[in-house]
Amino acid sequence: METTVSGVSNWKLTVRREAEGVTVLRAVTCDTAAVLPDTLFDLPVTALGGHALASGARETQGEAVTVTGAPRKAEWDNRNLQALTLPRTLLRVGNYAFLNCGRLQTLTLFDNIEMWGGSVFMNCRLLDTFRLTRERVGQGETLAYLNDVLTGELDITVTEADGRTARYLFPDYWESYEENCPAHLFHLEISGAGYPYHHCFTQKKFDPAAYDRLWEGFLRMAHEDKAALRIAWYRLRYPLGLRPEAEAQYLTYLRAHAAEALRWRLAERDAEGLRFLLRRTEPAPALLAEACALARERGNTQAVALLLEAQHRHTPARKTFDL
Repeated sequence: METTVSGVSNWKLTVRREAEGVTVLRAVTCDTAAVLPDTLFDLPVTALGGHALASGARETQGEAVTVTGAPRKAEWDNRNLQALTLPRTLLRVGNYAFLNCGRLQTLTLFDNIEMWGGSVFMNCRLLDTFRLTRERVGQGETLAYLNDVLTGELDITVTEADGRTARYLFPDYWESYEENCPAHLFHLEISGAGYPYHHCFTQKKFDPAAYDRLWEGFLRMAHEDKAALRIAWYRLRYPLGLRPEAEAQYLTYLRAHAAEALRWRLAERDAEGLRFLLRRTEPAPALLAEACALARERGNTQAVALLLEAQHRHTPARKTFDL
């Protein structure tokens, strides 16, 4: 017998009721952005089974549940899924849970997960953006887990239990094995500036001071300028745990790359970010004029107003004389 319930997104689920909650054995959506329900049958959704969201057809035995949400946007196949929100109540994720979700880019989750299976994100090659929420004081281990199993560039926003937000960019790195024949010895080679960033954890707890200490070494290595700009921007914009000496280093870099930062914020149409950037970097008049012209070209009137205001601050006051 199939059960139909209403929800935020469309799902065809196969589930199993257990003592502590519901295990989702199989979940298929037709939405490109989808939210898995927190509860089913008045029970918390506590686990994703092995291959639960793997793309492609898969027969699974269990109780069928259809969740109806917004109008359908695509075919029923998780290969079209681009953004996913996991249940707040989720405690366990099984092996290969997101296998071959090749278009998945953004994952929103809570720092309550206690057990991760093997190869959970295999072939999720576009997955690089995470929004992690903590509901209790003290860190869980999700941030460490993501940095351990994923070697690509990661853009992770963390919302703490007290509402404070931090955002970090973890640059990418690559691992390759070379075989030494005929001895059949394997040599591991690590390339890329991101390796130490993915491992600035102590007993699986993130250390923001250790993260910030990597900055000077990162700049001396071969790196992408866009990655450096985002590291500096995120730490200044969301300065949770940022010490004065690290703040000064990031600000020096941001001021030296104000032109790139202005173009980036204009492209994002981020008015509050632009206001912050203008206040912290105080760009030169010529740079402000260039940015203002770009904002006009893009029809961004709010940015134009902010840039004109900044230009006005650079304009010396005219002397007046009473006769």
